[in-house]
Amino acid sequence: MKLVDHMSRGLDAPICLTWELTYACNLSCVHCLSSSGRRDPRELDTAQCRAVIDELQRMQVFYVNIGGGEPTVRPDFWELVDYATDHQVGVKFSTNGVRITPDRARRLAASDYVDVQISLDGATAEVNDAVRGPGSYATATTAMRRLADAGFADFKISVVMTRQNVGQLDDFASLAEEFGAQLRLTRLRPSGRGADVWDSLHLGADQQRVLYDWLVEHGEGVLTGDSFFHLNALGEAPLPGLNLCGAGRVVCLIDPVGDVYACPFAIHEEFLAGNVRSPGGFTEVWRGSPLFAALREPQSAGACSACSAYDACRGGCMAAKFFTGLPLDGPDPECVRGHGERALELVAAGSVPRPGADHSHRTRPATGAGPVPVAIGWGPPAPGSAPPDLACDPDPLAGFRSPRRTSGVS
Repeated sequence: MKLVDHMSRGLDAPICLTWELTYACNLSCVHCLSSSGRRDPRELDTAQCRAVIDELQRMQVFYVNIGGGEPTVRPDFWELVDYATDHQVGVKFSTNGVRITPDRARRLAASDYVDVQISLDGATAEVNDAVRGPGSYATATTAMRRLADAGFADFKISVVMTRQNVGQLDDFASLAEEFGAQLRLTRLRPSGRGADVWDSLHLGADQQRVLYDWLVEHGEGVLTGDSFFHLNALGEAPLPGLNLCGAGRVVCLIDPVGDVYACPFAIHEEFLAGNVRSPGGFTEVWRGSPLFAALREPQSAGACSACSAYDACRGGCMAAKFFTGLPLDGPDPECVRGHGERALELVAAGSVPRPGADHSHRTRPATGAGPVPVAIGWGPPAPGSAPPDLACDPDPLAGFRSPRRTSGVS
């Protein structure tokens, strides 16, 4: 049996577990997959997080990919990282760099079991800050310089590809070389706030060709996390990876309140498998969820079955299809053969599923508007704006402050 066929039937433990520790974030990136900004007061506390880590150790999960929100704003973040590594669970965490101080960079560089991903969506401030907010380029590059100066080799520069930054691929590679980092490219999905801006940011057909050709020529050593296996239909040079949608098979997501979803990009009740607080915890969800069992069954190729490129692209991304209103056995909306574009023309207005709860700093209309500015102090809503969603505290750092910790990093 081929490795990919074995993995398609699911494993006893996920290869890549993404864990969003908090929805709190100091930024408001326009494409945020989890619509982060404000902390959810129901999020797992320190003891509950430790219990999840204990389960991951027993399941022999090799590492966990921690994100958010901005995970470092949790006052127990560094404690949880230490607890995980002390219990043989490696940690890779994604950050905008806001709390990577010189001292913290040195501590991270001294660990063999922690990796860091700095999020950057433009090789220049102009391109990056239009997506991630004013000042975010400076914050990210400062953190990268501190990690490099501390001797942290091969930390990751994580880039979500958009039509605005696809022309900067060589510049991203140069940045990675400058800082002794490794470049990681991921696909924009219409998830979270990304649903509002997908039409204006996702790659067009010509740009997908640019990306594919660049990865074929320069992609050795560039990480993609299987983001672009749908591009394999463009040619005979396959991109590295499993060429497989791993949702519920080898990957899943734990969100800040303990809900487990099949995919980090599919935060919607359709893909909710359970909660780690339930009897049996995460282990029972992973091994006993009916949703995961269904995803591990052979999947229909549907409308793609007659396409000669199906074996190369496997129908593309489940989340991208779902959040654009396409059937899961239909073509990817970015199908390089054009099938997705034609299928999208048949999607009925108002039938496209909306992503899950919005944790944005302020509730916003789904307009696909321009950049959302960085802000750290949120007062009452502006006149005429929508009231905050009381399911989440309107202050993203609520409950995280301590009288002894007013600035800096622990």
